[in-house]
Amino acid sequence: MAAAKPTPTDSLSFCLAQLTAAAGEGPGGGKDTATSETPLGRALLALRTRHVKAAGGIERFRARGGLRPLLALLRRAAAADPASPQASPGSAPSAVSAGPASPPGSAPSASCSSSPPARLRKTLDLGLSILANCCTEGACRAEVRRLGGILPLVTILQCVKTDSIQNRTARALGNLAMEPESCRDIHSAGAVPLLLESLTACQDSQCLQSVVRALRNLADSPQHRLALAQQGAVRPLAELLAATPDAALTSALVRALLELSRGCSRSCAEQLSLGGGLGPLVSLASHPKRALREATILTLANLCAQGLVRPALGNAGGVEVLLEELRRRRGPNGANPASQQPLVRAVCLLCREAINRARLRDAGGLELLMGLLGDSRARALHPRVVAALGGFLYDTGALGRLQALGLVPLLTGQLCGEAGDEEEEGREAASWDFPEERTPERAEAGSFRSLRSWLISEGYVAGPGDISPDWSPERCPPPEPSEPSSPAPGPTSLQTPRTLCTPRRNPATTTEEPWGREGPALLLLSRFSQVPDPSGALVTGPALCGLLAYVTGAPGPPNPRALRILARLTCNPACLEAFVRSYGAALLRAWLVLGVAPDDWPAPRARPALRSQHRELGEMLLQNLTVQAESPFGVGALTHLLLSGSPEDRVACALTLPFICRKPSLWRRLLLDQGGLRLLLTALTRPAPHPLFLFFAADSLSCLQGLMSPTVSLVLPPAIPLDLDLPSPCLYEPLLGPAPVSAPDLHFLLDSGLRLPAQRATSATASPFFRALLAGSFVEAQMDLVPLRGLSPSAAWPVLHHLHGCRGCGAALGPVPPPGQPLLGSEAEEALEAAGRFLLPGLEEELEEAVGRIHLGPQGGPESVGEVFRLGRPRLAAHCARWTLGPGQCPRKRALALVGLVEAAGEEAGPLTEALLAVVMGAEAGGRGPSVDF
Repeated sequence: MAAAKPTPTDSLSFCLAQLTAAAGEGPGGGKDTATSETPLGRALLALRTRHVKAAGGIERFRARGGLRPLLALLRRAAAADPASPQASPGSAPSAVSAGPASPPGSAPSASCSSSPPARLRKTLDLGLSILANCCTEGACRAEVRRLGGILPLVTILQCVKTDSIQNRTARALGNLAMEPESCRDIHSAGAVPLLLESLTACQDSQCLQSVVRALRNLADSPQHRLALAQQGAVRPLAELLAATPDAALTSALVRALLELSRGCSRSCAEQLSLGGGLGPLVSLASHPKRALREATILTLANLCAQGLVRPALGNAGGVEVLLEELRRRRGPNGANPASQQPLVRAVCLLCREAINRARLRDAGGLELLMGLLGDSRARALHPRVVAALGGFLYDTGALGRLQALGLVPLLTGQLCGEAGDEEEEGREAASWDFPEERTPERAEAGSFRSLRSWLISEGYVAGPGDISPDWSPERCPPPEPSEPSSPAPGPTSLQTPRTLCTPRRNPATTTEEPWGREGPALLLLSRFSQVPDPSGALVTGPALCGLLAYVTGAPGPPNPRALRILARLTCNPACLEAFVRSYGAALLRAWLVLGVAPDDWPAPRARPALRSQHRELGEMLLQNLTVQAESPFGVGALTHLLLSGSPEDRVACALTLPFICRKPSLWRRLLLDQGGLRLLLTALTRPAPHPLFLFFAADSLSCLQGLMSPTVSLVLPPAIPLDLDLPSPCLYEPLLGPAPVSAPDLHFLLDSGLRLPAQRATSATASPFFRALLAGSFVEAQMDLVPLRGLSPSAAWPVLHHLHGCRGCGAALGPVPPPGQPLLGSEAEEALEAAGRFLLPGLEEELEEAVGRIHLGPQGGPESVGEVFRLGRPRLAAHCARWTLGPGQCPRKRALALVGLVEAAGEEAGPLTEALLAVVMGAEAGGRGPSVDF
């Protein structure tokens, strides 16, 4: 088959030459129309179908300078005389004749025609199609703007009302609007009203889609979206959406409404509602096509930013639609949390109207919001969700459901959480349950006129101008009781309702409480605390920790509402048992009075210094609990807990009693007569029911000791350096050295081979063991070198000193290691065992005193208490107990010492219990227990 014969239009140069000639910019610009119209038509057709559509064709067309003559041709066509004769059928479009092209940027003066000649229409169709195709590339859009090609397009849109030309012009404008600079020029050229006119007059679906797309691209910024809405662009789109059955046009309309509703303005929401677009949008939310469905849902979410449209949106079923979509996105196969943000914002805004709150509650929205609040990945959305739940403040059923879902712990966790990226809502997003008047000139309702007449006749207002249409009796505060009411008050004694009935407090007369990001959470917590029995929700460990963390950790003064919540809880008799069971009273004392929070134990953290306000608050709250505990109801409740409660409750009650009971008859009966103290002591070695249990127990035992003997101060001896102690004379020293003063008549042989001198008579009288060994019937009585097995030189040294009458010469300090080194397995333990084996109770006491002086003295710390207790000596155990419960001891060191004692005691709780019990009970007897002096 022979190849097709090439034609002149196959050459881009030929087509550009024809285009230039027709535009009057080249040598052929003055040719007669009859000789140039057919080549021009063929050239335009070839440019559109072959050259521009080819790969790289648009770039070649722009590089060869094709845009300038094309725009000139369109500019001349827009200025052409519409009364020119019609071309015969089948003739090619003619070039526009005489008249220079309008300069770029100037508005051509042309009369408009709704039906241009066929030649002109075909020329415009082809030229606009080429231009629209070229404007799909950024370089061409920039050059068209530089050449002033926007104004001719606007003129064509204004003058030529043919659907095909309107379609291609709108398509070209839509492509140009993809550049921000071109979009701004299109707005400035006045294209928006012309596009809206085409939107209402055109019947062709393709043309309508192009116009809708152009409007969508023109909504590229908040300013342009607002300008489109103010020019009435939204209502015709909504009306067309409600009327068209065309699927493609519907998709274009939804996409346009999505762009126009971003940062939804009041005008946009009003027009969309008045245009009947809410119902179709809600219906399209279940469309099978995913892109259309998601665009529709996001449009509905954008509309929620305007309070005036939210009730109508809820009536149309928007609440259920948004909840279902949010639930789907939060499912196992849902999208990431970032895609949920617009839906969460919309749902939270819907909670501002009572009618939508009811729909949301019935549709399972409370559970969905609670799921969001408990999701750590959605932490940035938590402040918005909490503020939305504040709308249910007076919905008793919803509050009960929220409490059952665990709202209170989540709220207390929000008090000290990180602030989310919540954007500020405008005043137009406020609840529409109380709409504001927009224009004072609107017609007044008859009921309002009647009310105003009655107020004037009764003398409550002086004239019609003294009352606003916004006024209502519910929003008026009651009159001040200090002002006597008069049956006929004069005008001079009256104030206008604008001054008296403002919905906000007057800052000149009242002090506004701070309302930070924690305000909504505290408001809900305050509401929960006002129920008859809030103990189940608020008097729990997590809830109290959250409140106390906020009170003590707030960068500035805490919100007074948090302090009122704590005071309200401690003054409620129904909360007393909960404070006891949850160790709440002990927590209040530790955190506020002593300054030890749960995260500060056992290792302290860098925290602000304890403020005196915190201590005063803690003492006030504990005083409130004391009032409840010492009331007849409280006495019965505590007695029941201690005698009939669960084992955990009985321990908690015994631990809490020293903090909240000041009547001796009450705490003696419960702790001493009914065994509460022994119950607490035996629970020390069991698994801790609370992270701070041992800290609480140490503080409780110390408080109980103070209650038993408030006048006795068992303070440890002052710090005396060991090297400054005045030792007693050493009686063993004369036997030592190469020339002893008193000649020894006996030597003890140690396992190491060391021989220690001694005197037989003196040693035999020191203990029954040595009396039998050295003066009895044993063979050692006849020996001058007596072996002492299992004794090291360091352990034997204090034994020999004691045998020769040394008391307090310092020899007992020798085998005792310094603080920080273990005592078990040390020479001190060996010396103590030797003293017991050799029946030397005086030496045992002296060695124990030396251990206590070194490890429980000024140089010792709480970690040494457990080491000393591990020696298993009753006197040392008493020393450890006294060191731990001493009233001058630091609370943290006291608790750490008790932890060491419990670890050292292990499963054998008896010795520790008896030691602590002896110390506490010894304080009651005026200090007749083991001496604290070492």
